[in-house]
Amino acid sequence: MNNPRYKRLEIEWKHFAVGDKTCERCGKTGHSLKSVVEELRREFAPAGVKINLSETLLDKTRIAESNEILMNGTPIEHLLAVGVVSTECPSCGTLAGESTCCRAIEIDNERYEEIPPEMIRNAAYRALGVNP
Repeated sequence: MNNPRYKRLEIEWKHFAVGDKTCERCGKTGHSLKSVVEELRREFAPAGVKINLSETLLDKTRIAESNEILMNGTPIEHLLAVGVVSTECPSCGTLAGESTCCRAIEIDNERYEEIPPEMIRNAAYRALGVNP
């Protein structure tokens, strides 16, 4: 591992929520994100890097931002140079009480409705200035 250029990584995960419930795709992204954050904390602790994860719960007026991850203020799609699309999300629709679309990521003609752990990790490395 290269020495990280930055000593702090602020991660913000935005997702639609009704009470304590979120949609399936955001739930899966959140599970992956929390797991990766724990791994990154262990990996970068010897280098003195602080990693903070915060959640922003969105109401249905901000559902277009749902399932967005920011690292030091930069959306991961910018860190990874991938596209963002909006796709039908039946799980969000159930929570919102109406047909709803949610964010998904596209890379090399492949769509990811939940953000996979390896994408989260790669984005974190880039945000820290580390070559994976």
